[in-house]
Amino acid sequence: MANGGALDLTSHLGGKIQKDDVLDAVDKYEKYHVAFGGEEEGRKANYTDMVNKYYDLVTSFYEYGWGESFHFAPRWKTESLQESIKRHEHFLALQLGLKPGQKVLDVGCGIGGPLREIARFSSTSVTGLNNNEYQISRGKKLNHMAELDQTCNFVKGDFMKMPFPDNSFDAVYAIEATCHAPDAVGCYKEIYRVLKPGQCFAAYEWCMTDSFDPNNEEHQRIKAEIELGDGLPDIRLTTQCIEALKQAGFEVLFEKDLTIGSPLPWYLPLDKSHFSLSSFRLTALGRFITKNMVVALEYVGIAPKGSQRVQAFLEKAAEGLVAGGKKEIFTPLYFFLARKPLSD
Repeated sequence: MANGGALDLTSHLGGKIQKDDVLDAVDKYEKYHVAFGGEEEGRKANYTDMVNKYYDLVTSFYEYGWGESFHFAPRWKTESLQESIKRHEHFLALQLGLKPGQKVLDVGCGIGGPLREIARFSSTSVTGLNNNEYQISRGKKLNHMAELDQTCNFVKGDFMKMPFPDNSFDAVYAIEATCHAPDAVGCYKEIYRVLKPGQCFAAYEWCMTDSFDPNNEEHQRIKAEIELGDGLPDIRLTTQCIEALKQAGFEVLFEKDLTIGSPLPWYLPLDKSHFSLSSFRLTALGRFITKNMVVALEYVGIAPKGSQRVQAFLEKAAEGLVAGGKKEIFTPLYFFLARKPLSD
């Protein structure tokens, strides 16, 4: 359905959840979050259920709006959004020094857009780890369509307890995915375990920056909107990510917030003051049309009950992301490269 039409969006909405159960799933998902009385500890204790419900509910919206790669990117003024996303994926592959024939792990791979792009770019074999059955089923179909199903595959599993032997991969990366982990140290330790000695792990993390003030009510409201709209148990500080890497055993080779110095702001595709034909569905007008389309299709019974509420919390997330970006209290582009020592 990559960038498919309205019927594609609504027919896939809910993922593996039965159509009649979507509204109940929305209820349960929302109750994990602050605006509905939820608490951080509850989200962390039930992260598997929360994140699975989230991606069952939102994946068709993401694919409709973003295509196959659900992530942000620093962007040059002459680039389209899709060009910047591809360049962002290539940058990660180059930082890892990927070589043809290597075995690479994509942690929290979504439907595999970056996985396929990086596999083609680097001539590597990439395994995508994902705990959501619907996204895996979509990814396998898209791999087949791209004729990459012989070199790239998907494995269902939890990144807090990965189903792989020690020292299995030549490189590991995560693109805006390990932010869903309830415990960064535990997640990074699993990545450390499955990575071969002397090899590298690179990631783009969602983080609060040093400008975030936990005592500022507006900052906390923005953070809560992002958590609700993006299925997050919490959002860590950049410094907490680096400390977690070190606790897991990694040597940190490089780290930088890539939002700093980007010619165009990373949140531009979601900013209501911005208009673009190439990413029209993400603009204010495009989102207004999507909202009313979902209302109409839910009313006539084509879209499941609860679809409007999913669209509403995604809209709230967009508002939180733009506000967090403009205030420079949040970044989705905190990049680091870390190495597993040759000997422990």
